[in-house]
Amino acid sequence: MSTPRIERLKAALFEAKREISLERALLYTESHKQTEGEHTLVRRALATAHILDNVEISIRPDELIAGNRTVKPRAGIMSPEMDPYWLDKELDTFETRPQDKFFISEDDKKIYREQLLPYWSKRSMKDFINAQFPEEIKEATRHKIFSVNQTDKGQGHIIIDFDRLLGNGLGTLLDELKVLSAKNSENDFYKAVVILLEASIRHIRRYEALARKMADDCDDKARAEELLKIASISAKIVTEKPEDFYEAVQLFWFMNVILQYESNASSLSLGRFDQYMLPFYRASLANGEDPALLKEYLESLWIKTNDVVLLRSTGSAKFFAGFPTGYTILLGGLTETGRSAVNELSLLCLDAYQSIRLPQPNLGVRVNELIDREFLRKTTETIRMGTGIPQIFNDEVVVPAFLNRGVSLEDARDYSVVGCVELSIPGKTYGLHDIAMFNLLKVMELVLDRNKDNAEITFEQLLEEIRQDIRHYVKLMAEGSNICDIGHRDWAPVPLLSSFISDCIENGKDITYGGARYNFSGVQGIGIANLSDSLAALKQFVFEEKRATFKEFIDVLESNFDGERGEQIRARLMNRYDKYGNDIDGVDTYGADILRFYCKEVEQYTNPRGGVFTPGSYTVSAHVPLGAVVGATPDGRLKGEQLADGGLSPMLGKDHKGPTAVLKSVSKLDNYLLSNGSLLNVKFTPSTLEGEQGLTKLGDFLRAFMKLKLQHIQFNVLNAETLRDAQKRPEDFAGLVVRVAGYSAFFVELSKEIQDDIIRRTAHEL
Repeated sequence: MSTPRIERLKAALFEAKREISLERALLYTESHKQTEGEHTLVRRALATAHILDNVEISIRPDELIAGNRTVKPRAGIMSPEMDPYWLDKELDTFETRPQDKFFISEDDKKIYREQLLPYWSKRSMKDFINAQFPEEIKEATRHKIFSVNQTDKGQGHIIIDFDRLLGNGLGTLLDELKVLSAKNSENDFYKAVVILLEASIRHIRRYEALARKMADDCDDKARAEELLKIASISAKIVTEKPEDFYEAVQLFWFMNVILQYESNASSLSLGRFDQYMLPFYRASLANGEDPALLKEYLESLWIKTNDVVLLRSTGSAKFFAGFPTGYTILLGGLTETGRSAVNELSLLCLDAYQSIRLPQPNLGVRVNELIDREFLRKTTETIRMGTGIPQIFNDEVVVPAFLNRGVSLEDARDYSVVGCVELSIPGKTYGLHDIAMFNLLKVMELVLDRNKDNAEITFEQLLEEIRQDIRHYVKLMAEGSNICDIGHRDWAPVPLLSSFISDCIENGKDITYGGARYNFSGVQGIGIANLSDSLAALKQFVFEEKRATFKEFIDVLESNFDGERGEQIRARLMNRYDKYGNDIDGVDTYGADILRFYCKEVEQYTNPRGGVFTPGSYTVSAHVPLGAVVGATPDGRLKGEQLADGGLSPMLGKDHKGPTAVLKSVSKLDNYLLSNGSLLNVKFTPSTLEGEQGLTKLGDFLRAFMKLKLQHIQFNVLNAETLRDAQKRPEDFAGLVVRVAGYSAFFVELSKEIQDDIIRRTAHEL
């Protein structure tokens, strides 16, 4: 059970509607105007320092942990230096758009259009990237064959070295960088890091001063003591390293807020929290601190992670619906020597989540052959609550996948996740995860259309053309991604964040310049389930059973199965032919072969940072907008209808043989190649997980998942009827959290399209 304080903090997050704050944008711009001629690294550092010194700060009622990105809860902030144009276009629709709504005042709209837009027009990262894209890439993205992402925001999808932060403290790190900067006076990276570490210290001291003033003005003695404690911790951690759990959590959160000011990016993720925080937790227990109070600190932190929401464009919000901020944590797993890493804090993290039940943090659990029985049970208990948290990752697949990419064994065992399901090595990787999405089903559609009038076409020739088109467009996707990569280097480096990534300090380079130990570019292949189903049905209907000529069949697809004949054909395609997700080799093989081909093409390419491209297969919420640009397909899917959710999940309603058959179909994919991450959604009815027997069945299912060598799985445990009621009466279901893709969100904050998708997913029983 949560304490009354925790319940009040939760309620306070949602008392007012979400607003947009111009504060960061105005302060950033004010500094930028004054630093013409400086190196971009230094300009970025000075702008962030200006924000840290001048942004309004607050300590809200009941808070035990200080640090807010905006004074008002869950406010969005702008980065016009990245892309000022979409902001201008959408100023008048933020409050009425179907997904992720925000309020912005008329005065702020005027300020944006009169001050910010004129300055950043022709000066933004978006201008550079658009100017560099050749026409062939622009054409491919217009047709939604692939998308190049992160052209309008700062780069995140990264985990800093929290051991470096917490094990040294800011004072020691500043002294180290001052020495390096003095020895390398021409190195702008070192200079920028010094500027930002000094500004971070000043920013935290502002909270110290605020807490002391609030304590002086406070009539409540108990609250005054809490504020003085915040002040004393803030004063200590700017010069000394933390010594206990409260101090470590406070420094940890301050740095997370500061890094948001630097880049305003999604998925500055939290890594293996139960590993790097364990020494501080044990120190507090050894000092005789009340475990209940430590749990309240942890629950306070979990609530804090829900305060940061991302302002996305309408188009982007369709792909990433429901504010997936990416405060992702993985629990358990392995030590660097290959033993189980589960500890008492692993269990407490799940306990604390069971109390708050909010979309963030996006907790995950690593499973392996050594997983602790008690921890597995706590995991199944938490899944059964129905929020979609935790998601599950399989060490037996992920560790070898990283070894395949040249990562050391010790580092591979230390993997965690950024964003939704993107795999990364904490504190050592700049992976440019999710830089592009590749629509495999769109490629199939182009090949079918191109051959409509080819009376001699064979099924094998169609397969070969699909492969050749994948090869062609993967090359273009890599080229476009690399242009975006250079855009981040030249317009939006992140020196403070880089100082917490190995080996940037040693190399004297920002992550965007290739300073990190591991440099990947992660791209996703979308549409495997629909592609498998479509190819299997096409082969049987046209080439084996000869129920129509190829041209006649394409005419039916182009008509969107219009008329009685079209309806009959669609019914046969949907109901008479095998579908992926039912453990049938004849259909599963198509997806396995095409996905492997895609992966092997992707991994041939390198990026400007000296790293390689890594493939993944997950959609976030993109299965809806990507489906909207694909016509009717041979699996019986209508024009514009969504694709299969998740990435590796079967198409809606097509997995008829139960959840174990789904696992077996996915196990036929070469999951070791998907080193950027994959996603499998499974939905259970609540009744199937009831009681001790339900927990036992779910635990056995997770062990089967592990032994079948799948990489990822996540669950919704809800009745469709409950979700339909929530659609009708959203005011009665404000706190209902569901799994969307690699993240959870409030059901009532999702667009109807995404809600309907979740409702229609097959609910299994064990």
